[in-house]
Amino acid sequence: MTLKRALPALTGMRETVSRALGVLLVLTLSACSSQDRATSPQEVRKLAGSSQAQKSRKTAEDHLRATVNAYAQGTPLVLGLVAVDDVCSGGKAREWFFQDGDDGYKIRCDLQVTAYYGADPHRIADVLDGVLAAGDRYLSQEHPAPYASIPFNRQNGPSPLVDYYRGTGPNPNSPSTLEPTYLFADGQSLYWDTRRSSQKKLVSEATRFDSDPPVARCLREPSSMTVEDIRKKYGMVFKLELSQVIYYEVAKNGTVVTVL
Repeated sequence: MTLKRALPALTGMRETVSRALGVLLVLTLSACSSQDRATSPQEVRKLAGSSQAQKSRKTAEDHLRATVNAYAQGTPLVLGLVAVDDVCSGGKAREWFFQDGDDGYKIRCDLQVTAYYGADPHRIADVLDGVLAAGDRYLSQEHPAPYASIPFNRQNGPSPLVDYYRGTGPNPNSPSTLEPTYLFADGQSLYWDTRRSSQKKLVSEATRFDSDPPVARCLREPSSMTVEDIRKKYGMVFKLELSQVIYYEVAKNGTVVTVL
């Protein structure tokens, strides 16, 4: 084949290869854009409002409220305020450095419930004893309700914490430490205002943020109540903080995880 005849063939071959590479590049970029890009606010809102997300959201909130009500119904604590913080966040674009996992999902929704109770400060020993007694009853049930749980109990006999507040025992942590201010077990933290320490430590209210359902909800029930109102009415405040629950997540590959 002469050079004159070969040039058109080479030109055609080059154009064919260029078109094929162009198509491959488009497909590659398309695949990358779906897996590597950050989730848009519009897509976050759409996913957060889906029926699957709403159903999982209600289930998670019902479970957490069951725990809150278990304290109100089974202990001397008087429920004064419930705070519900519910936030759905979109995934980030692919993180090439300093990876924290936030580039692996399209959306992640988490829920946290915090409850504030009032109590008589002059009866703090009886109040704590009542909480531990409720935990004993829950522990002794053959088939306890899984979400109406109180994990604090007196498994090993009389409580050093109760004895301390009755004035019949030392500080259960150490004589040289400050007054105890919390109990923690199984994803539940129970805090209270200090009563015997010279350095007062008061329970504070969770920070509020603007609601924008279904992407963000900040509920306070009742809305007019504050932690300080509870303190003025009853004398002291207990705060029950339940661990954050991720109730809905959609991975970049489409896998869906819910609490159902």
